[in-house]
Amino acid sequence: MKIGIANDHRGVELKQELTKYLESLGYTVINYGTDTEESVDYPLYAFRVGEEVVQKKIDFGVLICSTGIGMSIACNKVNGVRCAKVNNVWEAQNTRRDNDANVIALSSRIPLAELQDILKAFLETETSMEERHVRRRHMVDEYHA
Repeated sequence: MKIGIANDHRGVELKQELTKYLESLGYTVINYGTDTEESVDYPLYAFRVGEEVVQKKIDFGVLICSTGIGMSIACNKVNGVRCAKVNNVWEAQNTRRDNDANVIALSSRIPLAELQDILKAFLETETSMEERHVRRRHMVDEYHA
């Protein structure tokens, strides 16, 4: 399974640690983020990961910035992306199961061990095919303002 990972200047070191962790679990990790701590425009990185997910060049995306919020907002502008800003294992499991999220956005302020647990839960949780969840996902997919 291919995982795309991207970060802004606030997540360089954390990206490196999470990449090692994901590779130790057997995932192929593709780096789309910056490798310097010079200020960068995070939307560019979020858009790229979203586009790669939609084009099926990667299976899932992982985004890292100071809060995870900006990356999530930017990535969700890519049609076909379901990016969830997640803070804990319960949210990671639920967004995969109920929402079929294909990108996860994380805060660089969460401790590494917690982020490892969050990522593992996100990647190992199957999407629910219960009618209510399928119906709700379809409603979101079909909505256009």
